[in-house]
Amino acid sequence: ETQKKFANRGEGDPLSKKATPNNPRSGHARSLARTQTQPDTMGEGEGGTQLDTGKRQQDDVRTSNIMAGKAISDAVRTSLGPRGMDKMMETQSGEVIITNDGATILRHMSVSHPAAKMMVELSKSQDIEAGDGTTSVVVLAGGLLNAVQTLLTRGLHPNQISDAFQLANNKADEIMRNMAIPVDFSDKETLVKCTTTSLCSKVVSQNSSLLAPLAVDAVMSIADPATETNADLNNIKVVQKLGGTVDDTELIQGLVFSQKISKAAGGPMRMPNAKIAVVQFCLSPPKTDIENSVVISDYQQMDRLLKEERNYIADLCKKIAKTGCNVVLLQKSILRDAITDLGLHFLSKLKIMLIRDIERDQIEFICKTLNCTPIASADALRPEKLGKADMVEEIATSDGKIVKITGVPKPCKTASILCRGSNKMMLEENERSIHDALCVVRSLFKQRYLIPGGSAPEMEVSHKLMEYAKTLSGADSFCVRAYAEALEIVPATLAENAGLNPISIVTELRQKHARGEQYAGVNVRKGTISNMNEENVVQPLLVSSSALSLATECVRMLLKIDGIVPVAM
Repeated sequence: ETQKKFANRGEGDPLSKKATPNNPRSGHARSLARTQTQPDTMGEGEGGTQLDTGKRQQDDVRTSNIMAGKAISDAVRTSLGPRGMDKMMETQSGEVIITNDGATILRHMSVSHPAAKMMVELSKSQDIEAGDGTTSVVVLAGGLLNAVQTLLTRGLHPNQISDAFQLANNKADEIMRNMAIPVDFSDKETLVKCTTTSLCSKVVSQNSSLLAPLAVDAVMSIADPATETNADLNNIKVVQKLGGTVDDTELIQGLVFSQKISKAAGGPMRMPNAKIAVVQFCLSPPKTDIENSVVISDYQQMDRLLKEERNYIADLCKKIAKTGCNVVLLQKSILRDAITDLGLHFLSKLKIMLIRDIERDQIEFICKTLNCTPIASADALRPEKLGKADMVEEIATSDGKIVKITGVPKPCKTASILCRGSNKMMLEENERSIHDALCVVRSLFKQRYLIPGGSAPEMEVSHKLMEYAKTLSGADSFCVRAYAEALEIVPATLAENAGLNPISIVTELRQKHARGEQYAGVNVRKGTISNMNEENVVQPLLVSSSALSLATECVRMLLKIDGIVPVAM
């Protein structure tokens, strides 16, 4: 019976190789079916190829942009946090810069890719808006670009990802506001804690106990938190003077000049009860017009010319003395000498102190501090245009001398910071750190809320967005979850830079935030997870919310780009 079955397979069994043309499993039937069902694509082949090529080019452009953005992010990622490393840069002129400030690193970095330039501009935007968090914003953007790359490979459309990321960013902003703590400007200790956090990642972090209160006092002296919602940092002048240590940095309620007092003719070096004139005209004989000349044929004409010059300068100096002025701040001149030896001699005889070569851009700040008016001509000299100060004196430092003007009229809405450093690199880094500290206090004027640092807000937002994603459906849910996971790059980077295990740290942080510990963050000093509020690690809400918003905006912009078009010169 078995043999009969095998013998009969050629007739009716569908598995038989000898099946008839009607048998669907026969080779003949398969080839016939292919011939009948295959569409006629001869006319559409060229258009289909063009569509595939265009899609491939768009994907290549997006991939190129994402890789360029991630490369910039990876370059500054190791500088994030208190244990972040510093970067050394050498400019074309041979100047060496050592810093871990994200904005400074990217500003001096040579980039040519358009997407990489967008990341540099992103850091600048954060520096303008908040002043701090310039490294964090680039690291966040790198994490979001990594999430975008994963979503694109899974077939999601860029517009879907872009819209979902904006939805997630709006929700993240709401979550951070809910966990924020209102700030009381009468509590100076809280403001100092907030400023100290921004200085912890700097080269001058060991001097934060001096620089943090100094920055708070400087901003509070130029703006009243009761009536103002912003502070103009142009009213704080930072003067760099090489020599000494960072501990010698001081806040001065008045003016500091790196220019010296002119003592060539033996004028006074110290002036109490000063009456100060800001002079913008030259104390030297006038020059002839261009292409004109004066021809002198004998000694009598020369004597008369020199006598006229002497009388002209003497008359100017007498007019200055007549107003009661005893200190002259003389603006720098590019057309001719601002003052001659004869002018120095007359001012010395009249017991008037002279500080020369004042820059044009300093005039406004000086007048605002001294409550005086700049004098553009000798005819405009009036006693009411003079400024007043208790003391003008020259003080010796290890690297030359400086001039201090103290005891200026109240209320004085300006402040000066004398920035010191043992070498040029330390001096410049000290100045950058003071700028960041001032910006942190200004951020509290704009948004009067504090949030914990140490990646606590990023982890809390990540946890809450994971829960929020479960309430959504479709691609939005998938993209919001990817956005939430991308925010974990901040605690992972902090742990990695501190020499900790990023996987175990992030896992433990997830558990603590899932249990409701919303202030839990990475304590890089102890190498554990701690409550950031109890550790006094706090920062302005504006720094974190601005960093997240700007990073999301930059990533969405890169996501919408599907082609790079060359422009004719």
